[in-house]
Amino acid sequence: MDKQQIFQKAKSWVLEAGKHIRENIGEPLHIETKSNPDDLVTQMDQDTEQFFADKIRTEYPEHRLFGEEGMGDDIFDLNGVVWIVDPIDGTMNFVHQQQNFAISVGVFEDGVGEIGIIYDVMNDNLYTAVRDEGAHLNGKLLPGLSVERPLKRSIFSLNTTWLLDENKRVDAKGIRELVKRLRSTRSYGSAALEFAYVAEGLLDGYVTMSLMPWDIAAGKVIVEEVGGVVTTGDGKPLSMLDRTSVCATRANIHEEVSTTYISLKEE
Repeated sequence: MDKQQIFQKAKSWVLEAGKHIRENIGEPLHIETKSNPDDLVTQMDQDTEQFFADKIRTEYPEHRLFGEEGMGDDIFDLNGVVWIVDPIDGTMNFVHQQQNFAISVGVFEDGVGEIGIIYDVMNDNLYTAVRDEGAHLNGKLLPGLSVERPLKRSIFSLNTTWLLDENKRVDAKGIRELVKRLRSTRSYGSAALEFAYVAEGLLDGYVTMSLMPWDIAAGKVIVEEVGGVVTTGDGKPLSMLDRTSVCATRANIHEEVSTTYISLKEE
């Protein structure tokens, strides 16, 4: 796999797709729902994923696509080169706010994340990483997460759903104790952007209990490339094939968060 050549192609396609979205952001949207009334999909999501599918199949016919909107392949393993794509991560933000959404592209080879690209479309901010070559924001090397920051001075992103006793995935009491321990919390509504903000150092951690591989793939590569740690909520290796919890933080606080505050419920 020629990582640099594939990276340059992927980056150009992401920027092209983002430009198209910006230019058409004011057009009427065709909106549907998927798993529930709050799980939105638009024609722009579908068209953008089809754009990537066409580009990948033309340029790299031996590669496979694992995408959110069904334009890719049936993926049951990560053998060979697999592109894991979320064409618009944060569709609800896209629909309601016309901002705070991102294109997310991760390229994996035999299960290893080699390339991560997250594009904050409306702010024209491009987060990129190639494994073992550092992570960048708009071409400028990110400094990394070597500074150790204690939990009491940390800002985390998490959804308030996980604070509710009736949620099905995590012991809410532990999450509430985590919130008390932190300096503050945020919620942006786009997993890709939350990963990007951890990598940039704007957040110290991101905790969530339900993401799919296309939500995670690019962010995992980028956060790990700056020295962060990305696991399941309880500190285990992530599955890049199934729905999963996520704990992505600075290295010095990861074990404390995943072992002290996160107790996953049996599904």
